[in-house]
Amino acid sequence: MLSMVFGSGEATASAMPGTVTALNGDAIQTADWSGKVVLFVNVASRCGFTTQYDGLQKLWTEYKDKGLVVVGVPCNQFGSQEPGKAEEIASFCRMNYGVDFPMLEKQNVNGSSRSALYAHLLKGKGPVMWNFEKVLVGRDGSVIDRYRSTTSPGDASLRTAIEAALGA
Repeated sequence: MLSMVFGSGEATASAMPGTVTALNGDAIQTADWSGKVVLFVNVASRCGFTTQYDGLQKLWTEYKDKGLVVVGVPCNQFGSQEPGKAEEIASFCRMNYGVDFPMLEKQNVNGSSRSALYAHLLKGKGPVMWNFEKVLVGRDGSVIDRYRSTTSPGDASLRTAIEAALGA
């Protein structure tokens, strides 16, 4: 069943795209995330929530060896708060927050130009409301829950959901 959800090679609204593009332009096979818990976060460098990068990095550091993958997805759809090019985004995240979790290329999370990834993550759900919304995906590739921007990475409800998904 995992191959039908992660990395099926078909970019449909019901399946995770088989390949996504990293911020540096490299291809990432989503099948590499099979059996992992993945936290997708649409991020922006000039947002009031940008300091959440620090908490996201802490989650990644604390739980990556237990099977969590944090994935940052830059998006410029909300107040044009992610206007930079890939190199600028990567440098900002690394220098200011020590980010070393996977970052994808900039993409749209809403509207007719919504990426295939977000078409999958939000299937049957309302649009993303702002930067730093989080979508938690279980080891089986199914969406567990969604957290609004005001839910910080250190929030007890998010951490509890991550730990439950990890089986910790």
